[in-house]
Amino acid sequence: MSRSSTCVYFLQHSSFQILCGNRDVVLVWIYVFVVIKRKEVCVCAYWRLGRSCMRSAEYCISVAPVQLTMLFLVILTTFLCSTYADISCYNDDGQPVDWFIIYKLPKLKENPDHDGETYMYQDASTQAWVESTHTMNDTDGAVGHTLQQFYKSGGPKNEGVAYVLYNDQFEEKMSYPSKFGHTKGVILLDQEQGIWLVHSTPKFPPKLQEGYYWPHNGLRNGQSFLCVTYSYSSFKAIGNQLMYTEPDCYESSLPPSFADDFPELVSASQGKFVKKPPWTSQVTLTSVGGKAFTSFAKNGHFEDDLYSGWLSGALESNLLVQFWPNSAGVLPSNCSIEYFVYSIEYLQFSQAISFSHHIDHSKWCISKSANDSGKPWTCIGDMNRVEGEMKRGGGTVCTSDAAIWKAFYKLIEKYEDCS
Repeated sequence: MSRSSTCVYFLQHSSFQILCGNRDVVLVWIYVFVVIKRKEVCVCAYWRLGRSCMRSAEYCISVAPVQLTMLFLVILTTFLCSTYADISCYNDDGQPVDWFIIYKLPKLKENPDHDGETYMYQDASTQAWVESTHTMNDTDGAVGHTLQQFYKSGGPKNEGVAYVLYNDQFEEKMSYPSKFGHTKGVILLDQEQGIWLVHSTPKFPPKLQEGYYWPHNGLRNGQSFLCVTYSYSSFKAIGNQLMYTEPDCYESSLPPSFADDFPELVSASQGKFVKKPPWTSQVTLTSVGGKAFTSFAKNGHFEDDLYSGWLSGALESNLLVQFWPNSAGVLPSNCSIEYFVYSIEYLQFSQAISFSHHIDHSKWCISKSANDSGKPWTCIGDMNRVEGEMKRGGGTVCTSDAAIWKAFYKLIEKYEDCS
């Protein structure tokens, strides 16, 4: 560069949306340039709010040549990081994480500190259960913070975000339609990556216009959550899995670019499911952090128990299963098959935190031994072991991780042996 030259670097053209009270979303466009002269660096920003006139600002400083490159990198990194963040699972500290698992504790009469909103948390950094200082109703907690990305997205007006919310027990109904699967979850993604949150809670999460809160019906019983951050391309396979599980979708937005890339997700959100065998689908998904998760999805035409009819054989492991045992037609432990399936009856985090499966609505299972098939499996999903769900869609997401398996295995105080 000659001594008299001036270089102009176009840093970023970014758009985002802000909420103005209860009014409509306002689109904000930002253009940033860095002008580098002989001894001076100027950062020039131009922005427009909605349809208002273009505004501008300029800030210049004198720098020595040796500082120029470093200053440019700092400005570039700071700007890019502060103006855009990919959709991700978030931990209890408000930091993006590859995945997390939450065990919402039941309301414990003998322990008033656990009023139905407290939870245990784990991710790759904890290596075990950690009692959260947040509650399920907090928007600063892991689930609340993660879902705030949905509530602050601007909804269908934002064509850079797609989402599908599904829950077979969302609406107030005397009985829930068996034409849909017994499945609950949230899919939320931008054009880089997104999350799949698999959970067990009825009437959750609330619709976009209601904002985030923990429902009163979610206080009494235990609940489970698995959040995983996946790359954009992974949602094609995830959409395909939903075509097997037959979700009851109660809110969705799939703008044209997402709909073109993920027709399976569109079909599932519109109640269009698989119509011919095979009636099961197994797929390995890799998180953005490189961790393998295996999704098992069954259609109602499979007409068998997810765990004894498929999962134990597929994982080549005897299974210990936690599910809601208060429905009609509960299936007993099954030792008549190659890999046995046992029903968990009592759980304990500590002497102060223990409870029966009768107040635990979570859905998960683990291999009975860490040595089964050489892999310590843990699966978190949305299906019970009851006759009625043999003819309904649903599934679970499994991973082989010694720390996760150990955390769940330590909880089991009692299970039903085969009679």
